[in-house]
Amino acid sequence: MSEKSSTFALAKNKIPLTKQSPEIVSLRAEIERVMGRTMCTPADFDWLNLRIWEACHEYLSPTTLKRLWGYIDGAEAPRHTTLTILSKLLGYTSWEEYIESLSARQEAESETFSGEGIRADQLHPGDCIEIAWRPNRRAVLRYEGNNRFTVIEAENSKLHIGDTCSAVCFQVNRPMYLDNLIQVNQLPKTYVAGKRHGLTYVRKL
Repeated sequence: MSEKSSTFALAKNKIPLTKQSPEIVSLRAEIERVMGRTMCTPADFDWLNLRIWEACHEYLSPTTLKRLWGYIDGAEAPRHTTLTILSKLLGYTSWEEYIESLSARQEAESETFSGEGIRADQLHPGDCIEIAWRPNRRAVLRYEGNNRFTVIEAENSKLHIGDTCSAVCFQVNRPMYLDNLIQVNQLPKTYVAGKRHGLTYVRKL
């Protein structure tokens, strides 16, 4: 079993999850992809609240959604009910079924995964990592601790020097998920790089 699959298996064993856990980062990114809309303004969360009611006949308040996306503080450990409702929005019967699907997809992808990468828990504050993705994107991130990073170099991408974000891992051949990305004069958002081909390299400087 790959390390990421092992991480996903933690949810089945009821190990507490946080908003930064890979499973929940993946859930948010998948909802935004399926809904065709990034959750980054109050209107977006009001819109998602209505879509959930229309699709599932379940209620999640815009405030709950904002907390889960990191738009506002609070609820670091999301409720199981919240995760189940959002899983239903994606067509699953429960949060557990979503996790099973995620694990199965991860196992299938891991057959061609090189295993190269860096996890946030391997870093110390002040460490820097260099990442790149197609066609010619490159960035250097400085680790600040607690899964937070600051962009200190950026080339040909939507990232800018001084941006801050959260991430748990950077893996070659896999997309990079940056959560709670904060840029000047913009609201926090989730950013995905290398959606089709993943990162081309990751290294610690």
